[in-house]
Amino acid sequence: MKYRKIGKTDLEVSEISLGCWTMGGLNWVNGNPNGWANVDEDEIVAGIRTALDAGVNHFDNADVYGNGKAERMLARALKKLGVKSESVVIATKIGHFPGTAAHAYEPAHIRHQCEQSLINLQREYIDIYYFHHGSFGPHLEEAAATLDALVAEGKVRVKGQSAYSTGDFEKAIPVVKPAALQSWAHALDDQFVRPGAHLQELMTEYGCTFVAFSPLAQGRLLDKFDPTKPPTFEPGDHRLGNKAFGTEAIEALKPKLEQLKARFGGTMEDLSAVAQRYILNLNNVACVIPGFRNERQVKCNLAAVDRELSDTDMDFIRATLV
Repeated sequence: MKYRKIGKTDLEVSEISLGCWTMGGLNWVNGNPNGWANVDEDEIVAGIRTALDAGVNHFDNADVYGNGKAERMLARALKKLGVKSESVVIATKIGHFPGTAAHAYEPAHIRHQCEQSLINLQREYIDIYYFHHGSFGPHLEEAAATLDALVAEGKVRVKGQSAYSTGDFEKAIPVVKPAALQSWAHALDDQFVRPGAHLQELMTEYGCTFVAFSPLAQGRLLDKFDPTKPPTFEPGDHRLGNKAFGTEAIEALKPKLEQLKARFGGTMEDLSAVAQRYILNLNNVACVIPGFRNERQVKCNLAAVDRELSDTDMDFIRATLV
C-alpha cells in the first residue's frame, strides 16, 4: 500500500481507502431516500480487518450515513478488532442532516453535530471534517469561521470541502481554505480531476488534494449487472429509480466494459483495479474511497494496490468510457 498526503498537511492516507456510506443502511433525510441496502455488521468487521491488514488507514464517514448509524458501527468495528481508533484516519461530514436546525450550516448545528460525531466515533477529535455540500445559503462565512474554531480547539485536525459542482467549489475554497476536496470521480465522469479541469487549477493554487468517492461508479464499472435483470432496490436506498441502473444504461455500458476486459483482464478484480488506478493516476488525487459491504468487496477494492497503467492505457480508458 502506498500513502499520499492530504493537501499540504502531514496527514497521510492510503491510496485505497474505504467509504462508509453503505454502513448506514436504508435511510431517509427530509423524506428523501438517502441510504443503501442494509448490511451485516459481522461482514463489515471482516471487511475492515482485511483492509487494515492490507494497509488501509483511512475511513470516510458522515453524520448523515444512517443518521449516525455508520459512525457508531465503525467505532464498534474497530473496538471489536482491538484497533485503537487514533491509529487510523477517520473523516466525517456535516451538511446533509439538518436535525432541527433551519439550515445544517448554522454555527450552532455544526458544533452540535461535531460533538455528536465525536461521541458516535468514540474519539476526541476528527481527522478530516468536511462540509458535505456547497449549498451554504447565507452561512458560508460563519460556517467557515466555526470550522476554524473547531480546529483551534483541537476537535478537528484537517478541514475538508465536498461539493457537486465546480461553481460550488469555486465559492467555498477561498473562504473555507480546505486541505481536502471530495466529490465523485470515475472513468465515466472525471470532470473534476481530468487534465485541464478548472478544479485542478484551484487545487494547485490553494494546495488541496482530492478524495474521490464512487471510483467504481457504484459498481457499474465492475460489469456486475445484467441488463435483462436490472437490479432492484428497496425504499430508503438512494439508487431506487436511478436510470443509471436501468436496462438501457446497463446495456449501453456493457460493450465498453467488454473492451476494457479484452485489454486488461476479465475478472471483477481486474475491472476494479483499472477503474481505481485510472483516477489515482490523475493529478492532485490523494486517494479513492470505494464503498464496501463485506470482505469480498474489500478484496476487490484492494486489487488496485499493485495495478499500474501506462499513458497509453489511460488514453485507451478515456477514449472507451469518457
